[in-house]
Amino acid sequence: MPQQTDAYLGIDVGSVSTNIAVLDPTGKVVDTLYIRTQGQPINAIQQGLKKIKEQNPGLSVGGVGTTGSGRHLAGIVVGADTVKNEITAHAVAAMHIVPEVQTVIEIGGQDSKIIIIRNGIVTDFAMNTVCAAGTGSFLDQQAARLNIPIEKFGEMALESMTPLRVAGRCAVFAESDMIHKQQTGHQTSDILNGLCQALARNYINNIGKGKQIKGPVLFQGGVAANKGMKRAFEEVLGLEVVVPPYHNVMGAIGAALLAREHIGGQSAEGTTLFRGFAVVDYSYVPRSFECSGCPNLCEVVEIGINDQVAARWGDRCGKWSDSIGKAVSCEKAEKASVPL
Repeated sequence: MPQQTDAYLGIDVGSVSTNIAVLDPTGKVVDTLYIRTQGQPINAIQQGLKKIKEQNPGLSVGGVGTTGSGRHLAGIVVGADTVKNEITAHAVAAMHIVPEVQTVIEIGGQDSKIIIIRNGIVTDFAMNTVCAAGTGSFLDQQAARLNIPIEKFGEMALESMTPLRVAGRCAVFAESDMIHKQQTGHQTSDILNGLCQALARNYINNIGKGKQIKGPVLFQGGVAANKGMKRAFEEVLGLEVVVPPYHNVMGAIGAALLAREHIGGQSAEGTTLFRGFAVVDYSYVPRSFECSGCPNLCEVVEIGINDQVAARWGDRCGKWSDSIGKAVSCEKAEKASVPL
């Protein structure tokens, strides 16, 4: 990238992966990064930004957006201009890639979702956050159990000549059924194909229940890299399923686009809240505590940056979150029992 190029960053922090996308002012993807969160979102964000900076020297950031389950934390860490939910981010990214898209299938590491779009507007959506069946983590687990690299999962499923009927409504039952099929001598490729078919049926019958699924259909999320799942969805739906080039970082792309829109909608003097790439060296101290001020017993999440309380959230009444803005050390905040 040329020196001092204006760009917009999108950061998608999930339980399995942390994704970063760099877009130029026209919305073109300049760089992307997909790394494992490994239970340490702040560290993943810092390492991700460090790599982005190294890969794009002289990068000038005009705006930053965050999304994902860790979007609020990420927003505080980097100084985000916009903090949006995954539905909004994925829908915006999908319409940016395929403007006429009508259905978005998104399957990530911890959850899966469906987004219905009509005439450029999200009209319906559904999420599955309580069952592991069909998510990336479940497929990772099954691939490891079968001693198959997850990258080869989809290719092996496509080699199947005799599809099997595998129970897919529950992760536990699916695994038990797969073991039974192995013990009866079925080929691994047939078992994998059967699992893909089962998960596609489970998705359509549960998350997609009652939804009018029309094409174009975009398949997003890390699981979209699995060619077996793509084919299974096409067979179940009877529609072509499109996997976009940056399917695994679409949430980050959407977050960057939303940041660009937000900054563009401000006055000419509008500037980004981005803290700069120096955040990779900042010291972050997250903690939580239970407020006993009322029967709600809210769990308040607090994050300190370089020994200063930067943000709190989780309290219903604003007793703690509204106190932010007064310079106070983390040590003093910890000792406090009333609003600071």
